[in-house]
Amino acid sequence: MSENPTLPTPAASTETLYPLRFEPTLKRAIWGGRKIETLLGKPLPPGDDYAESWEITDHRLGVSKILYGRFAGETLHFLVENYPEALMGVHKHFDRFPLLLKILDANHQLSVQVHPDDDLADSLCLTDGGKDEAWVVLESEPDSFIFTGFRFPVTEKIIRQAIEEGALETLLYRFHPEVGQSLYLPAGTVHSLGAGVMIAEIQQSSDHTFRLYDWNRLDKTGKTRELHIEEGIRALTWDQGKIIPHKELPLGDNSQETLVSCDKFVTNRHRFTRPITVGGQNRAHIIFVVQGEIDVENDPAGIPLRRGHSVLLPAAIGEVGLTLHNSESAVVLDYFMP
Repeated sequence: MSENPTLPTPAASTETLYPLRFEPTLKRAIWGGRKIETLLGKPLPPGDDYAESWEITDHRLGVSKILYGRFAGETLHFLVENYPEALMGVHKHFDRFPLLLKILDANHQLSVQVHPDDDLADSLCLTDGGKDEAWVVLESEPDSFIFTGFRFPVTEKIIRQAIEEGALETLLYRFHPEVGQSLYLPAGTVHSLGAGVMIAEIQQSSDHTFRLYDWNRLDKTGKTRELHIEEGIRALTWDQGKIIPHKELPLGDNSQETLVSCDKFVTNRHRFTRPITVGGQNRAHIIFVVQGEIDVENDPAGIPLRRGHSVLLPAAIGEVGLTLHNSESAVVLDYFMP
């Protein structure tokens, strides 16, 4: 982007930053649909295969553009380059924002897949690092299901035979997801998101997926999608077993629950009927609204943050107040790096 003389210089006070909203980056895939619009009210162009909405991203395949305030029109990466400490605080050493928040709409079953960890990504000389991820279920239909992990001990021979016979799903743990359930899927976890499920996903900023099985389906050109069996088998965590979803706890009027705490990210869920504060700790925080409408302190957008929308709180602005807007209660997810 060309220089804008009205923007503050990188040496300016960290107080120049503020709660940041971004334009979503849409991704289309064979398994997508239109629920990002019909359920969350986020406008979509024509088409029936919108699979992902990258809400906050500084990835090579999509960089978020700022919507409001003095940095409107600039990108998240601009802030990473010019205001690393103000944006990320104790994590200022990253050369790209290391978390990616997305919404997934599975109108059809996703492939059975696995993601590499940092070490394998390094050894394979991949363009991204590893991919730990965590899900929170936003919507689920009565006949929806998810595969996560193996339901009994397996070997490489068993897996290869199941792939050859088109029966890999028979080895996997399967369950019906309920709204509010959460899952932590570290790199190496075999998984497949089922039709009729919509999730919010936080992950390392990586787009590497190894497909082990794709249900023998064809794309729009009549071809099968590429599989990555050798890489996927190297990536698998053999002894992981079943990945059981974490059920939503019955929280009180103003309460907090930690859903995930790993070395890549933390996910807290807040339910509140009275104002709360979030953020601080000299860390960037991502706030995602699961239920209700809220106002965010010092948000230049001037409009409430609704279900399915998010805001990034830079480290330098410290704690930020959240208040209800035409809602009796609200539920938000608070994502940050440990």
